[in-house]
Amino acid sequence: MNPELIILSDTVHTLDPAHPAPAQAVAVSGGRIAAVGTRDDAARWAGPATETLDLGSATVVPGLVDGHVHPVFGLDITAGADLSGVQDLDEVRRLLAAEAARVGPGEWVQAWGLDPNAFDGAPVTSAAIEGVLGGRPAFVRLFDGHSALTSSRALEMAGVDGPRAFLGGSSVVCDAGGRPTGLLLEFPACELVARCLPAVTFEERRDRLAAVLDGFAAAGLTGVHVMDHSDESAALYRALEERGELPVRLRCAPWCQPGTGPEDWARLAARIGTGGRRWEVAGIKLFIDGTIDNGTAWLHEPDTCGESTSAYWPAPADYARAVTFFAERGIPTATHAIGDAGVGYVLDALLALDPAARARAVHRIEHLETVPDTVVERFVGSGVVASMQPSHCTLYSRADQSDNWSMRLGPVRAGRAWRCRDLRDLGTTLVLGSDWPIAPFPPLPIIADAQLRRRAGTREEPIAPDQALTARQALEGYTSHAARAAGLWTESGSITPRKRADFTFLELDPLAAGPDELARSAVLGTAVDGEVRLRDPASV
Repeated sequence: MNPELIILSDTVHTLDPAHPAPAQAVAVSGGRIAAVGTRDDAARWAGPATETLDLGSATVVPGLVDGHVHPVFGLDITAGADLSGVQDLDEVRRLLAAEAARVGPGEWVQAWGLDPNAFDGAPVTSAAIEGVLGGRPAFVRLFDGHSALTSSRALEMAGVDGPRAFLGGSSVVCDAGGRPTGLLLEFPACELVARCLPAVTFEERRDRLAAVLDGFAAAGLTGVHVMDHSDESAALYRALEERGELPVRLRCAPWCQPGTGPEDWARLAARIGTGGRRWEVAGIKLFIDGTIDNGTAWLHEPDTCGESTSAYWPAPADYARAVTFFAERGIPTATHAIGDAGVGYVLDALLALDPAARARAVHRIEHLETVPDTVVERFVGSGVVASMQPSHCTLYSRADQSDNWSMRLGPVRAGRAWRCRDLRDLGTTLVLGSDWPIAPFPPLPIIADAQLRRRAGTREEPIAPDQALTARQALEGYTSHAARAAGLWTESGSITPRKRADFTFLELDPLAAGPDELARSAVLGTAVDGEVRLRDPASV
């Protein structure tokens, strides 16, 4: 056989249904898996030029893949002070004051990750932060990435002095007198002010993106499903490729927005298949609603604030026509749908497709934060993939339902939170991810949270504990189910001969270690196309 590389480890979880027992050796040739077996087998495989990597007691699993991230869009969202995890308004003000002092007089104050729970049920308005800004313009992204809090000076510079009309479900929130409160909901409204922010050079963004992708690899990821794409994204990926190989695979999906039609959709379709060595445009991303936390989700009944009553597309039938356009051309789609009405409508649109058209590509629904039994049951036999982020549940909601998300929904709908286990038990393909930068990207804590239904390393009460995944189900969400969600099961997702030689090397066995222990354990390295990247032990 004479493989180029043999990887030895006490435990190799292949996740190959045809060969479920753990192995101890994997041979690699030409970036592909050549053989899987025991240490004794490996002794017979080796040739004079074979390199052997013995990882001892470590565990090897198929390369971990995050099912939902925003690497380039995340460069915009993560500018300035990091407010993520802060749930005290005084601490928010302190951090913003420090950022204002850092940037200097008259300069923009930027921040990200603002959690509305910090306002303790009060309206999210700029009045709460104006006093620490010293009259500076400020643009503060909320944690959901769909909204922003802006200062009065920022609104003035952007020429925003009252409500605006938008094609999609977006708004400049105003008080009873028609004066903006500082809160901007959804991307079109945020862009009114974001376009006034200081420019960042291409080189600066390239270097920041390189650091993000290196961080993905160091955390154990070998690939990510990128839920956005633009001409700038393509240029950045090419620039990084010119400097060397990308450390992770990128499967990209540009956005299809309301107000577009067949000519626009055809231009998006023309991008499919473009890319580079480790990145490719391979699907289309759509939105049917916004978020529960800012009142822009689509629910069957209004939330407790009287909001979340409509779709992101003013005419939802136009969304259905767009999905049909792509499906008929064999192009995968991924639709952001959070509320019960939104998820139900997307299922309606997908199930209404001609069966032959629906079978030409994999179609996904992203997030599915609250859905009733009647919607969950409709996944059976549909072929529709569910893409969910367990840490959105564990980081931003609480078992006692005292958080903003739960209070807006009320106890019944909040009790239907992130129904991962129900979907898996019904046979649905369930890919897991982070939605970075909405939540941190390291996969091991997310795999742990999916089992615990609480933040790993805490004593918090679990949230809807009956929705906990098993250890294997959680690992499959980052491996075999991630591959199926991308239509790549014949190429990846298991350690099987002829598949890509993508692996993640772990200190602990994720199928044997306790979830809390797993979350704080080390990632030893990764391999993509058989190219090994081991972490410096000093950095673990």
